[in-house]
Amino acid sequence: MNILTNFIPKPAQTPRAKRRHRGIETKSPQEIDIMRQAGAIVATVLKEISELVKPGMTTADLDAYAEQRIREMGATPSFKDYHGFPASICACLNDEVVHGIPNSKKVICRGDVLKVDTGAYFEGFHGDSCITIAVGNVKPDAAKLIRVAEETLFKGIAQVKAGKFLLDIAGAIQDHAEASGFKVVEDFTGHGVGRNLHEEPSVFNIRTPDLPNVKLKAGMTLAIEPILNAGSKHTRTLADRWTVVTVDRSLSAQFEHTVLVTEDGYEILTDRSKV
Repeated sequence: MNILTNFIPKPAQTPRAKRRHRGIETKSPQEIDIMRQAGAIVATVLKEISELVKPGMTTADLDAYAEQRIREMGATPSFKDYHGFPASICACLNDEVVHGIPNSKKVICRGDVLKVDTGAYFEGFHGDSCITIAVGNVKPDAAKLIRVAEETLFKGIAQVKAGKFLLDIAGAIQDHAEASGFKVVEDFTGHGVGRNLHEEPSVFNIRTPDLPNVKLKAGMTLAIEPILNAGSKHTRTLADRWTVVTVDRSLSAQFEHTVLVTEDGYEILTDRSKV
């Protein structure tokens, strides 16, 4: 789940504060193992949704399915009641960017670009991930946007390694998106994730030289989540105070993984290929 940077709550103070790196908590091997399990629950739900979604379903159908599966696997939906959000997934169609509220009247149609973002809270830790699904045969420009959005995520992830910097991730994301002809949404960021759904640091998707450039350390866990628009990078929030759309009604696509920083690289904790 993406939220505006200034809405990210400060991480809860814990006895483990001594393990913080410039205010960023690193995880112990035992905590990382729990996060692997939380991530696997999220990955399973998203993989299953990608396989079952079809025209005629509603976004409320997907939300009910996700909540049931998360609870069946012994976890709690991370998003439900988070700052008042009423559902277990964010479901966004076409020009909707983030935070779409599932609705029984919002019918999924053939050719739609569907974003599904969800999280699971398991034994004290969160997993968080998002996918974009092409519903049936989509137009070539939509297919390209989805493909490049996923490529962009992995360009950013490839920069993850102890000793690298957050701006290495941001630069790789920005460069690939812009070289492919798409705009990076700047209003929302990735984030640290773990004991809290949103923790320090903010993981930007564009170069931000005016902000601190955090050095990555093994044990950090980050939700990396670039959002690409086919048109303008600018967004607006609808009257429900949650759903964000592109200002020009252009298509938007997003992918997200929870990623562990290791000494020699990274581990994707929400890897759908492993469930």
